[in-house]
Amino acid sequence: MSNVVLNDVRKTYPGGVEAIKGVSFEVGDGQFCVLVGPSGCGKSTLLRMVAGLETITGGAIDIGGRVVNEVEPAERDIAMVFQNYALYPHMTVYNNMAYGLRNRGMPKAEIDTRVREAAQILEIGPMLDRKPRQLSGGQRQRVAMGRAIVRQPKVFLFDEPLSNLDAKLRIAMRVEIKRLQRRLKTTSIYVTHDQLEAMTLADILVVMNGGVVEQIGKPLDIYQKPATTFVASFIGAPPMNLIKTKAGEFGNLFAHDGILGVRPEDLVVDSTAFDGGVAFDLTVDAVERVGPETFIYGSRAKHDGAASVSANPGELPPGEIIVRIPGQDAPAIGSRIKASAARAKLHLFSADGRKRLDS
Repeated sequence: MSNVVLNDVRKTYPGGVEAIKGVSFEVGDGQFCVLVGPSGCGKSTLLRMVAGLETITGGAIDIGGRVVNEVEPAERDIAMVFQNYALYPHMTVYNNMAYGLRNRGMPKAEIDTRVREAAQILEIGPMLDRKPRQLSGGQRQRVAMGRAIVRQPKVFLFDEPLSNLDAKLRIAMRVEIKRLQRRLKTTSIYVTHDQLEAMTLADILVVMNGGVVEQIGKPLDIYQKPATTFVASFIGAPPMNLIKTKAGEFGNLFAHDGILGVRPEDLVVDSTAFDGGVAFDLTVDAVERVGPETFIYGSRAKHDGAASVSANPGELPPGEIIVRIPGQDAPAIGSRIKASAARAKLHLFSADGRKRLDS
């Protein structure tokens, strides 16, 4: 068994700064778990605690049935892939991959077998005699992953490994990492701030915010039923529209004040209002044509004074609603449109955004 269990894990720095505030979850044997959240949410700190690079100030971390709180990193049977590759510049690709195995006293023949097998899997066999400076960013990242693979650890840990790559290469490497993990069936924990990366890679997704876990589940389940307005706005691009709502403002949706959520793709333009749903009269403020789809930015505040709510800095400005439509046809800027959503597409949250009200 190579499952990883975190039980009420905490991290408090000198001065009382609490970075991790009682995190608990389990990553099953062979699962790919992604920790996602904004900068400063604690995801990298948590990963480093699993690796043994940060001390634990509370709770317990169990790897493969053994509590490792006091176990040195080298003895935890994990392998870590870093954002900056951490390759030895004076060594060849072969020696970078073999270095850790030599330090463990592994026989030369077995080292050679493991290195060449990993190189074949990662398609870097012809590069084994090169130095890191002779490689592209993507090739260096493959070497870093190869160095982890040859260890044959219980758990792979990835700390934003694709952050230094360009957009096109990130997509290609994302596919490679998922294919590799499925082939090796090694339990993996992956940290990223990119919600698209998180959604496409994860078997289990852990959404973090301010040192706590906001929601855990399968990516699609979290997308379809976010537990809080933070999750609703963080997972999905463009973000979910969130509107502060008074009791009775949208029929019988809310008995008390609350927050109404609707994703941009669930709004239909110039349609008759859905029975039990919602409809917004909008002024078109901006249009973005993004390949096969178009984003319409509309202002509701000019008509009825209602305002959107921002769950976090950098999210929707007050009063703005985004509509996502297929194709490149769009209404003119300054024109008036009606955007409607069916009742089944709506998300209802408490007024503080901390609780989902609909099942």
